[in-house]
Amino acid sequence: MNFRPEPPRDRPELNLVAFIDVLLVILIFMMASATFSRFGALRIRLPDAAADATVSQACVVPVAVDAAGHLTVAHRAVDGDVHALAQALTEAAHGDADCRVDVHADAQATHQSVVRVMAAARLAGLSALAFSTQSAAAH
Repeated sequence: MNFRPEPPRDRPELNLVAFIDVLLVILIFMMASATFSRFGALRIRLPDAAADATVSQACVVPVAVDAAGHLTVAHRAVDGDVHALAQALTEAAHGDADCRVDVHADAQATHQSVVRVMAAARLAGLSALAFSTQSAAAH
């Protein structure tokens, strides 16, 4: 008979720190991907515009943007530079800060071209912007 006590055995331990790290990484990944998935899930149908919704204003500066990004201000071709466009808007508005900028953008025009017009209007001090649309009957 062996009466010597057995050395105590180490009980197996589960390292929870590694599991918590992995769960936090998964949680962060899920939170980041969930914020982007809601934008991809939206179905957007643009509203139709009524033809009689126009409001008359004394000073209107028409700006046209074609599909290639070419710009015209008051039927005169303008360079695509924001500062040149702002100068042309100021001249067409004759210094009137209450003048409205009517943006007639092609359906295939790039977003950058339209944003460039908006930035130029801000530089010119023109805060009233209107975007022309096509009526539902014209499709």
